[in-house]
Amino acid sequence: MHCQLEKKHEVYIWLKSNQICLICDESSETAHSICNTCETELPWLMDQCEVCALPLPMSGLVCGQCLKRPPAFKQVVAPWIYSFPIDSLISRFKHQARWPLGHLLAHLLGQFLQHRYDDAELTRPDCLLPVPLARKRLRERGYNQSAMLARWLSKDLNIPYDEHLLLRPHETVAQQHLDAKTRQRNLLQAFALADGTQVNGRHLALIDDVLTTGATANSLASLLTDAGARQVDVYCLARTPKPGT
Repeated sequence: MHCQLEKKHEVYIWLKSNQICLICDESSETAHSICNTCETELPWLMDQCEVCALPLPMSGLVCGQCLKRPPAFKQVVAPWIYSFPIDSLISRFKHQARWPLGHLLAHLLGQFLQHRYDDAELTRPDCLLPVPLARKRLRERGYNQSAMLARWLSKDLNIPYDEHLLLRPHETVAQQHLDAKTRQRNLLQAFALADGTQVNGRHLALIDDVLTTGATANSLASLLTDAGARQVDVYCLARTPKPGT
């Protein structure tokens, strides 16, 4: 009795399968789960602060906050403004465990970064470091979305990642409803380096989903540069605009 097909048909070819766009639910003409139209219409971040990526009226500028208080990180790289539909996609990935959405966004971010590496606009970091979650929040959510993004980016970009180098040993109030000054106070001594960590002379990139005030990224970058890191960049999916704009 033969249980195998007699003819050598290609039963299933993944790369040639029809993909469905995760945004509009229409058939995608690409190998990824987003159609060309939806990808083009995403809220791409154009003119921005050259340091923190805050949306600005024109390019080539540094925002007033970065001029007044230069952050510890060198630059923020984000492809999108945190507005529809990116805000909805990130929220569903982050709070509803819609991991395919996160995987898609990480892949698009990886393409965005690779183009900038190829054009010599960015220098490849030595390692990707996801922003850590406090243990209580990690237990409640069940996963760290920043660590998942770092893992996917690491594979796409062939850059190692380390989700154990940065620690968040102290519980803090959720940042999303706090103003900038309260966020900074909230993060005092919130982070630490794992025992035996060596970052001296290394170029590191912090990975997060959204950058709002930059308080978290600045605290982590300060910790790393104080420990001897040569350069700290921030890679995230989206940058929020200035409130009121």
